Amino acid sequence: MQDTRPGTRSTGGGGWDDLQATLEFAPLRAFGIESITLGTLLAAVLVVLVAMLASMMLQRGIRRIGVRHPGTSEATLYTVSRLAHYLLVVVAVLLAMSVAGLPLSQFAVFAGAAGVGLGFGLQAVFSNFICGLILLFDRSLRVGDFVELENDMRGVVRAINIRATLITTNDNIDVLVPNAEFVNGRVVNWTHGSLNRRIRIPFGVAYGADKLLVKKAALEAASRVPFTLATEGEKRPQVWLVEFGENSVDFLLVVWLTDEAARRNVGVRAAYLWELETALTENGIGIPFPQRDLHIRSLFGRSGDDALAALQGEPARRGDREDEPESPGLGRQERELLARNDARDDTERQIAQDTREAGERERPDPGPRAD
Repeated sequence: MQDTRPGTRSTGGGGWDDLQATLEFAPLRAFGIESITLGTLLAAVLVVLVAMLASMMLQRGIRRIGVRHPGTSEATLYTVSRLAHYLLVVVAVLLAMSVAGLPLSQFAVFAGAAGVGLGFGLQAVFSNFICGLILLFDRSLRVGDFVELENDMRGVVRAINIRATLITTNDNIDVLVPNAEFVNGRVVNWTHGSLNRRIRIPFGVAYGADKLLVKKAALEAASRVPFTLATEGEKRPQVWLVEFGENSVDFLLVVWLTDEAARRNVGVRAAYLWELETALTENGIGIPFPQRDLHIRSLFGRSGDDALAALQGEPARRGDREDEPESPGLGRQERELLARNDARDDTERQIAQDTREAGERERPDPGPRAD
């Protein structure tokens, strides 16, 4: 039985009284703010944590919508997800301030002083934040686009965050670019309207080469590269004669690329150049180089270095004999290995990897397992 006699201290609710006293402790009392207690601060932190948890669940639900409805635009879902996250964060902060009991009059003074400091010190941060919102609403830049910046950097947009946009290059390097650069600078979006892109590969041949034979060799090279969109029709490869250079006749191989190859500019160009060199060599077409000295093409039935040796009275050089192997020191298997088009193989491997990753993202979520 509880002792209720005068002067006797009750111990039945001592633990609750101590907890209540702790929660009512005002840590900012020295600053004249007694409305903010330890209990209200804990409640404000709880509000923020609940809001962050709700944001995570909402973003996960949006991703599931994209998985269950493959036709839904991934960029639209990403924009809705980011805006919902920002909205929940703002609401949580305002609600936490209200729960904590922060006096608005004193907060207004603090906010004014902080605003002046932010205006000078964090101007770039706020500029990037506003530019990020512009990118999300304007839809000129979306997640998954392949872009090229002014510094000749190319990559795929992976995420548009508050301060910066994450871009992954074809060399798998992650680059954080401030959002303001996309709004204020020049950006080439290779996949904004259509995935089909046309590439121009310049090459030159020696004077005297038959231009029809050059065209035939270039078209053969384009047909050997799997990134060529079509060999017939309006988007077939074309060969343009563009200039009579100082040492060469300059051509352009103009090719429409497949959707997957449109994101691999450098590797695709290297693949076409490799096949161009092979096709020109097979058709006996010489690739010129700058020259300022006299070249003897034929002398006493000889050519090249052999003709020069005959002019100087030297015996025929061994490397130019007809019975000399075409490439001394290289066996057949080694030549076959070196003849592989590394740029084409690497680009095909990266395209296959992108296709697998896209398939894994579209795979339905099995959901929680039942025990």
